[in-house]
Amino acid sequence: MAASKASSDITSALSKLESSSTSDRPTGYRKLLEQITSSPTPASNLAAFIDSILSPESVGIVSARPLLASAVEAIGALQDTEAKIEVGTHALSILQPRVVSFEEQDAAIREIIADAYTSQDDFIEAAKILGGIQLESSQRKISDDAKVKIWMRICRLYLEDDDTTSAESYLNRAKNLLYKVDDPELNLTFQLSQARILDARRRFLDASSVFHSVSFAPTIAEEERLHCLSAAFTCAVLAPAGPQRSRVLAKLYKDERAPQVAEFGILEKMFLDRLLTKGEVEKFREGLKPHQLAKTSDGSTVLAKAVVEHNLLSASRLYNNIGVNELGLLLDLDAEKAEQYAATMLEQGRLAGRIDQIDGVIFFEGVEGSGERVGVAGRGDKVVGREVRKWDEKVKGIAEEVERVASLLQSQYPDFASANMVGA
Repeated sequence: MAASKASSDITSALSKLESSSTSDRPTGYRKLLEQITSSPTPASNLAAFIDSILSPESVGIVSARPLLASAVEAIGALQDTEAKIEVGTHALSILQPRVVSFEEQDAAIREIIADAYTSQDDFIEAAKILGGIQLESSQRKISDDAKVKIWMRICRLYLEDDDTTSAESYLNRAKNLLYKVDDPELNLTFQLSQARILDARRRFLDASSVFHSVSFAPTIAEEERLHCLSAAFTCAVLAPAGPQRSRVLAKLYKDERAPQVAEFGILEKMFLDRLLTKGEVEKFREGLKPHQLAKTSDGSTVLAKAVVEHNLLSASRLYNNIGVNELGLLLDLDAEKAEQYAATMLEQGRLAGRIDQIDGVIFFEGVEGSGERVGVAGRGDKVVGREVRKWDEKVKGIAEEVERVASLLQSQYPDFASANMVGA
């Protein structure tokens, strides 16, 4: 169909070549290609040219490869993006039955089409075209760097369209060969893509750690490093409250660049276990991406859940105990929901304490959760043991204070102290 659209003089020239002596055809095709590329409307003529050189009766594979390579360069030189896609797609369809013999040219055409689709922001089609490149081939040697480069490009294209499932499949392919790759830029691309996928999967603590690591990369501009640091802050704020998040917050808070990041204010309050206000939360919400505002299984957003858990953890630092109703008011939730949040965090070991459901009171232990899941059975013994140890520490402290006062009395008023101690 493409050949029928070619100009009459090109069609006539191709017919003559196809009926000419076999030995003269390669030279004739090269001259004709020069004529086609110099014409003002070469797209349809170029498609007809590719049809002719790839026909079984035209030239052999050895002669066809350099001719097709030149034609591929001509496709890449086309100014019209749609023409690149049209001619390139047509060439791929013609190559399909014989792709094993033209793998290198097939890959080059696919990259040209992918560039064209990318310029139109059609990232999914670009990724699909690149996905057709033969990377496991017996006909040509493909380096590990080249394979990882293609896979990471496909991964990033899927990420541009928020298709994290497809992106992760190509990321995993690259991961298996990454240890053989010495290219710092390629390794950095892998880390950034990994962080974005972890973020999209709501594995915020892991994403924060990777973003923070990338923020120290010397190969990227200072502005980009701060952008990665900002992403690390955001993910840390959205992570579930608990000892793991506390460690990540501490690491970020101690970063000397932290005050330069817009999210520093809310991160500082979280690190210092201070309650967050609605105004602070709303301001932080404005900078979040759509997937970070998605609703969880209980109907609340990721941010809302993170804030409730943080404020609950902050309350455990402020109070020894609190009524369920009062906790609900503090968290802006009904009492039942507040108790449910507390019970979940207690069970998962992210909060230390116990709930007296009869009196409707939550008792906090004043220490950070262990981070280990705690079953309902046996928690009472664990709590009692901790309470006993706390009382032991208090009694020990009082005894030491009494001994210190007695020593001061003996040193400053020896007669008085001696008489009273003897009397005792």
